[in-house]
Amino acid sequence: MARKELGHIELQWTCPNCRGINPGPDKNCNSCGRSQPEDVEFEQADRQVLITDEEKKKKAAAGPDIHCTYCGTRNPAGTKICLQCGGDLVEGQKRESGRVIGAFQTGPVTQVNCPHCGAKNPDTAMECAQCGGSMHVEKEPLHQPAAAADSKKQRSSPWVLILGILALVILCGAIGWFALLSARTETVTGQVQRVVWERTIPIEAIVPVSYSDWIDQVPSEAQLGACRQDVRYVQDEPAPNSEEVCGTPYTVDEGSGYAEVVQDCQYYVYEDYCDYSVQEWRQVDLASASGSGTLPEWPDPILEAGQRLGSTQNETFVIYFSTGEGNYSYTTSDFSLYQSAQPGTEWDLNINSFGSLVSIER
Repeated sequence: MARKELGHIELQWTCPNCRGINPGPDKNCNSCGRSQPEDVEFEQADRQVLITDEEKKKKAAAGPDIHCTYCGTRNPAGTKICLQCGGDLVEGQKRESGRVIGAFQTGPVTQVNCPHCGAKNPDTAMECAQCGGSMHVEKEPLHQPAAAADSKKQRSSPWVLILGILALVILCGAIGWFALLSARTETVTGQVQRVVWERTIPIEAIVPVSYSDWIDQVPSEAQLGACRQDVRYVQDEPAPNSEEVCGTPYTVDEGSGYAEVVQDCQYYVYEDYCDYSVQEWRQVDLASASGSGTLPEWPDPILEAGQRLGSTQNETFVIYFSTGEGNYSYTTSDFSLYQSAQPGTEWDLNINSFGSLVSIER
């Protein structure tokens, strides 16, 4: 998929010393002054706003910060000499970047109360405009039953697995039992009472046949019908007559306290999909002949102008038996077997457990 860039947002980080929430680019905690840890993990606020300040845009697009190998100070991307100790940053270690943080969530600015003094502040503010306190208080779990519920789910999951396996075993057993009953047969003696036959030959003519395909696949001799725009293929790059379809925007850590907001996009390319018709030989009628006895005949129809007999010929033979346990019929397309079934002859009939005649032997 193609990655579409929407802009950048400012991330935040939590001070491990005082739990204060700080803007991502700030290298020191605004509450206690403690330096940002080297292994700090940037987070995004509950609601994000794209950066519009040009200077911040440049910093956000510069790339990951560089840690000095001598003093560990975090330096902006592109810095050649450490701002703290003057050390050479050629061997400096770049912060990790590229981690997907989460979905980009935005909306109108709302006013929230400061957790310290109660003053109203925009929900995007890091610090209270009245008392200077942090607007973010680390949330503690309200209760523990959720963990207990998860534990209960984990304990119950093996039973779900066991019941699923048991149901599968029962199903397989039922299928196997059905197959066994179908295969198990009992042989009884039957006498042929009568035989009947039917033979058919399709009659064909050249008629218009309807199809649908992409416009460049329609035969030149075809009669073109209605066309409609439809998606022919999907690709990662823009193309003429295409529709851009993008997923939910998400944020990617830039390793500098900023994150890039991106979307994964594809392009649905539309082309004409058309109905058309061509002249082809198709079945328009069916000639049939039927009767009794062991000397069947093929039908001999009178063809109209422009018609022909099809190459597919079908024949069906039915043999009727009587036994001491009842009457049975056996359908076959085997002409030799049918001719052997002379009325009055006796055959071994193989009957399965469901009472169906499955095979016969002379």
